[in-house]
Amino acid sequence: MRLVVADCSARYSGRLTAHLPFATRLIVVKADGSVLLHSDGGSYKPLNWMSPPCTLLTLEPSPEQASTGVTQVWTVQHHKSDDRLEIEIHAVHHDSAHELGVDPGLVKDGVEAHLQEMLAAQIELLGDGHSLVRREYPTAIGPVDILARDAVGASVAVEIKRRGDIDGVEQLTRYLDLLNRDPLLRPVRGVFAAQEIKPQARVLATDRGIACLVLDYDAMRGVDDVDSRLF
Repeated sequence: MRLVVADCSARYSGRLTAHLPFATRLIVVKADGSVLLHSDGGSYKPLNWMSPPCTLLTLEPSPEQASTGVTQVWTVQHHKSDDRLEIEIHAVHHDSAHELGVDPGLVKDGVEAHLQEMLAAQIELLGDGHSLVRREYPTAIGPVDILARDAVGASVAVEIKRRGDIDGVEQLTRYLDLLNRDPLLRPVRGVFAAQEIKPQARVLATDRGIACLVLDYDAMRGVDDVDSRLF
């Protein structure tokens, strides 16, 4: 992982256009190729980012850019789309690289862990004929919650959240990119499962060919058992 604190501005182009004015920011370049720009606020979310697969090139500024104080230009180009993130660096205050190694992934507890356990036991909720391969299927960036096979034997990767938002869809997208590189698994389709899925997350998932599944926690636990009701 590379951490750079720099005075910079940035422009994102492609499926959307966005601009970050000049300011001091933290730029994170991860081993998977992703590039994220952070401010000193706004919680954990980056101001802008490029997800892998992508390529980062460092270029000399044009004469016009140099005249405004730009010392280098980072161009981050996505491999599968026209999306591009261009970062104009004016001054670098810190630049360091750190080898973090392979992360074991998030160890889930509470409701998400229970949802994963129950969905694995009730894998037919994904559809008739589905079978469980394993829970916590490992990838280079952490384990995907469930790997299953559908009625025709095709691979299905399931990411489970309590509340499904855009970050969860992005996480599953990264898993799918890695899993689809394995000739023994591909093609792998994705299912984003949660108790509640935000509209923006559903739109993004649909755009990426990922199915959405709303999980009824009480029904899966057997709390809401219609057959056991007196009235």
